[in-house]
Formats: sequence, C-alpha cells, structure tokens
Amino acid sequence: MKVRNSLKALKKVPGSQIVRRRGRTFVINKLNPRAKARQG
Repeated sequence: MKVRNSLKALKKVPGSQIVRRRGRTFVINKLNPRAKARQG
C-alpha cells in the first residue's frame, strides 16, 4: 500500500473504490490489488 498526497490518479484505475475509514481516505481495488493506497 502506498501513502500518497493525491488519490486522483488512482481513482481512474479500473475497479478502484474510494472508502473513508477512521478519518483516512483509502483506495481499494479487487481487480488490481497493487493499486491500494491511503491518504492522510
């Protein structure tokens, strides 16, 4: 999982979902698990 300042590029990857958990923003992707990231 990467920690990034901006998740804008990752939300365009096919299959990605943006989820808010515990005050942080996560990108989860079942199709491509390498595209996992969090912000904050």
